[in-house]
Amino acid sequence: MSKIKLKKGDLVKVISGESRGSQGKIVSIDINKLRAIVEGVNMISKSEKPNAKNTTGGIVKKEGSIHISNLMFLETGKTVRIGRKLDDKTQKLVRISRKTKEVIK
Repeated sequence: MSKIKLKKGDLVKVISGESRGSQGKIVSIDINKLRAIVEGVNMISKSEKPNAKNTTGGIVKKEGSIHISNLMFLETGKTVRIGRKLDDKTQKLVRISRKTKEVIK
């Protein structure tokens, strides 16, 4: 299994599937299933029973998960691939942009 290079809070663009072209921030990642939930992307309708939060219940729109392979990191409006490199000063692995070779925070 390969290392997931995307993290929660990253700005990503959907590169394939029904929501192709849309972009948003990663809300959560399921490491075992290799799927991520992206803000405002892949909206699904789900019926919910009434509860303390939602007293009326009914059909609710929420984000569905997308496979990690269908997402690409956005850097200054352009999609880039992410690599990992050992930082000389801190001796820790850091994420870098494969296009610009700059460190991604």
